[in-house]
Amino acid sequence: MTKPTFINTLVFVADIKRSVAFYCDLLGQTIAQDHGDFVQLENGLALHSGKALETTIFGAPAARTEPYGRANMVIYFESGALQALFEKVSARAALIHPIERQAWGQSVFRCHDPDGHIIEIGEPM
Repeated sequence: MTKPTFINTLVFVADIKRSVAFYCDLLGQTIAQDHGDFVQLENGLALHSGKALETTIFGAPAARTEPYGRANMVIYFESGALQALFEKVSARAALIHPIERQAWGQSVFRCHDPDGHIIEIGEPM
């Protein structure tokens, strides 16, 4: 038996256009494929309209009121221009904390994407 090949991480989002704007316009990511309700970024992250994906997986959209992000997963990025990116992101995203030096010596900041997923951005190690 051959092992499966990992392709990407897919996150549920409430508003695909809002999420594409966050990841592409704010964080500078590039779209690899755009299929409307499903957008794959070149970095291995894929965004999928939550209601459409719920229908695909479960047969119907869930009757939910809570955000998709549940503070139990981190989407991690690195930037050689951490301070400049912090200034840009902090003006448009809900910050968890400003740039802080971590126990392992790396400076990072964390915020939430529009759906409440945790975004961590650190300096290259």
